[in-house]
Amino acid sequence: METGISVFLAGLREIGYQPFTLPNQPGHVVIDYEVQSGKFAGKGVKIGFIVPADFPVTPPSGIHIAAWIHPEKSGGDHPTGGIHRAHAVSFQQALGGEWQYWSRPPKDWGNSKKTVPTYMVHVWRLWDTQ
Repeated sequence: METGISVFLAGLREIGYQPFTLPNQPGHVVIDYEVQSGKFAGKGVKIGFIVPADFPVTPPSGIHIAAWIHPEKSGGDHPTGGIHRAHAVSFQQALGGEWQYWSRPPKDWGNSKKTVPTYMVHVWRLWDTQ
């Protein structure tokens, strides 16, 4: 099985995204994303991922958002808990703007198809359940 950041990048391209990596941080991937459902439907944001070197064995743990959607809150549940600013600093320093990290690992990854489209369904569900 092929693994790594290149697999994640190729998977994003196959489903229509134009991913790029942060300078000198090839595991930090960013896409432009339009929210498709939920209360933020139609909103355009940048989403960042820190992609593990062994992807798809291990998925990104959560998403980094270039928008201040929720106040910072380390504990609690989705949608308003597990929101961190410090975890998103590398994206903020490289691209500017306000970024936050949503600690939302896909819970069923071990029993899933472990593909980029599967991970992006997880991302869609995060927005859908806001």
